[in-house]
Amino acid sequence: MKLNKNKIPTTMQAPDTTMRAQPNYGGMTVCFNELPKGTDFTPLLEGLSNDSCHCPHWGYVLEGEMLIIYDDGTKELLQANDVFYLPPGHTAIVQKDIKFIDFNPSKAFDEVIAHVGKKMEEMEDQ
Repeated sequence: MKLNKNKIPTTMQAPDTTMRAQPNYGGMTVCFNELPKGTDFTPLLEGLSNDSCHCPHWGYVLEGEMLIIYDDGTKELLQANDVFYLPPGHTAIVQKDIKFIDFNPSKAFDEVIAHVGKKMEEMEDQ
């Protein structure tokens, strides 16, 4: 089974931002993301347990850099050509425009994305 990146449904489109997600792809949600420098997930995760993402992610960075901050304060810089696993309990800040693909358990991913969507709506209303 294969899936062309361009066939993955776009879930968010903004200047310099494209987020694509295909749910239930073998029990996982596969995502292809293009995010600009400065994108900070931290405020979007406020209100979740420990104000962080509880969904694990497995993926590959095609280009760019993203700083991962774990609940215990540990930091890790993901860079182009890195294969990664992010366990539950993290946030992320894009350091250089980034393109990456990741695979996520659909249930946990859906919970986090639903929360992020609500936070984005709240921020727009302010």
